[in-house]
Amino acid sequence: MSDNSKNPKQTTKRPNLSAEIADAIRDAIITGQLIVDERLPSESELSAQFNVSRPTVREALKRLAAQSLIRTQRGASGGAFVNRLSYEQAYDQQVTTATLLLSMNGVGFETACDARFALERACAPLAARNRTQHHLDRMRSELEKQRNAALSDEAFCTSDVAFHRAFVDSACNQVLSYQLAGAIEAMQPLMNMITYTRRSREKIVDLHDRILTALDQGDMAECDAALEALHSYTVDLGKSGR
Repeated sequence: MSDNSKNPKQTTKRPNLSAEIADAIRDAIITGQLIVDERLPSESELSAQFNVSRPTVREALKRLAAQSLIRTQRGASGGAFVNRLSYEQAYDQQVTTATLLLSMNGVGFETACDARFALERACAPLAARNRTQHHLDRMRSELEKQRNAALSDEAFCTSDVAFHRAFVDSACNQVLSYQLAGAIEAMQPLMNMITYTRRSREKIVDLHDRILTALDQGDMAECDAALEALHSYTVDLGKSGR
């Protein structure tokens, strides 16, 4: 950020200046004006650049750090640096955002269900082609847990989520895994909460077994059919609870 071509736009004075400054720096990171591992100007330099106090700049940097966009280092060579955001770091944020959106905006059960299974079924072709023994073993391990009649409802629901997480990961596509983080780990627990008292564990286990067997055999069509059957069953459970 040593010249104008690498400087985020200066902001005009507005009620929430720290947010404005954070947005300007974030935009510079997203557009590539600021590159990974580049050191940001000091607090005093940013204060002069944006014509604000240092506490305001400090608050803006805290916002960026909370989004994992920057990291801070102490010492003579320290300061704020553009972070290399990993899919693993972004994953938790995706789950949190999806959970908040669902809880705050009253998304209907069927709407969430349709969205979740449409996204999950999009993984079927890649999963049938790319799954590894590790993915199959993860799914098989969860399936064995689910066959245990003594398993608590809470543990069954947790295993249910883990099974589908392994299924999504079996597509071996980190972009899909990230995009479906909210669908699997936010939408699915919501569905489990609504349907667990009415659903048949045996039915769920049978459908999970179909999915696993289809993946093991590389049968995309059967995998998709099993997911569609699970989708229909879940929607019917939601309707029966009205």
